[in-house]
Amino acid sequence: MSALKKIAMTVTSAALLSVFVLNPAVAADKDKADDKQPKPPNAMSSLGGEQLAKAGTQVNLGPGAPVLPKELSGRSWIVADAESGDVLAAHNAHWRLPPASTLKMLFADTVLPALQPTTLTHTVRESELSGVGEGSSLVGVKEDHTYTVHDLWLGVFLRSGNDAVHVLSEMYGGIPKTVEAMQKHAEELQALDTKVISPDGYDAPGQVSSAYDLTLIARSGLQKKDFREYAATASADFPGDEKEGKKRETFEIQNTNRLITGDIGVDPYRGIAGVKNGYTTHAGNTFTGVAERNGRVLLVTVMNPSAEESHAVYKEAANLLDWGFAASGKVTPVGELVPPKSVDTGIGGKGSQQTAGADRGAGDPPKATHASTGSGSSGVGIALAVAGGVLVALAGAVFLVNRRWPLPDLVRRLPRR
Repeated sequence: MSALKKIAMTVTSAALLSVFVLNPAVAADKDKADDKQPKPPNAMSSLGGEQLAKAGTQVNLGPGAPVLPKELSGRSWIVADAESGDVLAAHNAHWRLPPASTLKMLFADTVLPALQPTTLTHTVRESELSGVGEGSSLVGVKEDHTYTVHDLWLGVFLRSGNDAVHVLSEMYGGIPKTVEAMQKHAEELQALDTKVISPDGYDAPGQVSSAYDLTLIARSGLQKKDFREYAATASADFPGDEKEGKKRETFEIQNTNRLITGDIGVDPYRGIAGVKNGYTTHAGNTFTGVAERNGRVLLVTVMNPSAEESHAVYKEAANLLDWGFAASGKVTPVGELVPPKSVDTGIGGKGSQQTAGADRGAGDPPKATHASTGSGSSGVGIALAVAGGVLVALAGAVFLVNRRWPLPDLVRRLPRR
């Protein structure tokens, strides 16, 4: 054998040996990394259905139903019909995880009825901002500056401003009172996986929620006209510095929900109208969204995707929404979103009384830019499904009442005649 052939065989053998030796090591490293990932508890709540208590992905595909999207990395997620409450598919739905700023949905659903977005003004004190956590998301509220309640709610919904949350909490009666009210409201909604420590969702020991609970909370918030309008707002002007003798400056703020505004690598989602995104070091990325297409309204929640891809939480949420719209009517639900404790699901019972008053709003409607329209259903167009306060005046709108616990003001756009 020539020396050249011997060298070639040696190189080939070494290459093959590296494949057999190194690949198992890589696989072993991956297994070790997987072992370090938190695992869902063996026993979770069965609220909403026994299948929702199980770990792992739960879906009941029927004839013609599409398979679930590949590479879903969220530790927990859920896709549900916002009207009927049917859960179309879920993954560790009741796993109690840190919620980050998606907890602001519960804050808004609890506090909005008491602090309506009127022109009422409030001058911020230094003490009201002293408890804002280091590294918090901020809208830019400043002490000794005056803001309307409407300004502060824009700061909560669009910029996820912890500074705005703290000021509104003080106006509500203080942080402890706000936390207590939020916890009580969560229990009323049967969001029983949720433990509130901080009203803004900032990391705190013991503060948890679940994909199931966040979806319940979003569904409740969307009962309220003001909640829907803020959730669908893409951008608005926010008050800046106050200068004596000069008109107060403003600056534009944009919604941090990338499925509304878009971003590098993320396109605005057709039919989106909120609801809330979040991020903390402990929680990772979290997101709850609502969207409408072709007469169907879906809610989706994704918690802490492990994918290193930029904006994975939005991409996985969008893929799950796409799947949900394609799968509607072709899957057997794995569970349901339960109504609040006080709601009688029978016709003419407490539910009818609650929804009759649930949509009351006060003050001037927020003047801001809503999610941009596109072909077919759109962002304000789900304001169709849920931002009904914006579209209720449109000719051709029709109200839909679900037989169980409805969104009270579901409005859909019909073709113009």
